Amino acid sequence: MTDQIEIETERLLLKSITPQIIHALFNEKTEAEIKRFFDADDSGYDHLKNMHERGMETHRISLFYFLLVEKEHGKIIGDCGFHTWNRSHRRAELFYNLKYDTDKRKGIMSEAVAKVLDFGFTALELHRVEALTATWNIASIKLLEHFKFTKEGIMREDYVVEGRNEDSECFSLLKWEWEQRTK
Repeated sequence: MTDQIEIETERLLLKSITPQIIHALFNEKTEAEIKRFFDADDSGYDHLKNMHERGMETHRISLFYFLLVEKEHGKIIGDCGFHTWNRSHRRAELFYNLKYDTDKRKGIMSEAVAKVLDFGFTALELHRVEALTATWNIASIKLLEHFKFTKEGIMREDYVVEGRNEDSECFSLLKWEWEQRTK
């Protein structure tokens, strides 16, 4: 998918980002234009450049995510979508992030995740969505529970944070469970 998709919610505009869009930006735009597009600082730009130069996908694994743009001010406030999207097995890992603490605890991520899950199960034809979160991240766990994800267990020391391996709680949501929830 090379064309940018936009989805609206009450407070947000979700603007799709794919490997093709990232490659096109790096092939056609300046560093300053790319930073402005993503509202990225130097480290954010370096991360995107690394993705562009080193690759983001294989023949069956890719990513698809959305920039979360606050409609009122047009400001990018976070992102939400799927990485490790395995097309062959119709599964992906959900991720979400708000850039500013002032936007947290306002239901913004619930608003975004609802649309992203719907998009994943319909447009991307996912059967399974996984989510991993730190065991101490209560807000993230509550968000997943809100959407009726099932806790599957602990993935021991699978995530590196500041040079240390930490445990992750593993959650999943299947398409038929999503469909039951939305009825």
